Amino acid sequence: MPSLQRTPVVNYLLDSLPSGEQRTILARCEMVDLAFADVLCAPGDILKGVYFPIGSFISLIMPIDNSAALEVGLVGNEGMFGLPLALGVNVSPVRAVVQGAGPALRMGAATFRRELERCPALRRRIGRYIHVQLTQLAQTAACTRFHVVEARLARWLLMTQDRAFANTFHVTQEFLAYMLGVRRVGITTAASSLQGRKLIHYNRGNITVLDRSGLKEAACGCYRADLDSYELMLG
Repeated sequence: MPSLQRTPVVNYLLDSLPSGEQRTILARCEMVDLAFADVLCAPGDILKGVYFPIGSFISLIMPIDNSAALEVGLVGNEGMFGLPLALGVNVSPVRAVVQGAGPALRMGAATFRRELERCPALRRRIGRYIHVQLTQLAQTAACTRFHVVEARLARWLLMTQDRAFANTFHVTQEFLAYMLGVRRVGITTAASSLQGRKLIHYNRGNITVLDRSGLKEAACGCYRADLDSYELMLG
């Protein structure tokens, strides 16, 4: 089984900038530690800044009604949270919850807008990332409608592992059901199937990926499509 060690990484949106521009933008950011389950904002909240995850990741959750919700995005060190600010909107449409604890770079809203105006390279990268997010949002909508729970769960576990930089991470069945918009019994059945095929091990909220290649085969094609859309625009 390949080992994924949790090590300090970069944020790829910022890392791709010309060195001079990167230094200037990093100087405008502050390093923060995001704690597991922290709520960065709720739908309708004013966005006070943007986050560039480094070793953390953030779930973007769309509430459906008083009792239901669906994860519509997952942001790790490949991207940024706070995209509405790049479009001139300062209100969040989603609930942003820290799913993976760790460091991130934070920049205030006013500073971010000024840097977008000042730095064409940052503006181009953010514009391309917005396109990726829109593509992946459409992919998630189609995935939720047409693919079975087991394949969707495998996709979600791969996406999470990519951002956690570890083979083992913590997530409860209740949270998985919440993220995928299904009943808990559906998650239990799907997780048991993946465990029975020795692709994962699940115990008391801790999931270990045992066979990443096998998990890729179990996942729907949406996982590969997400990677391809990012590579096309930002690779």
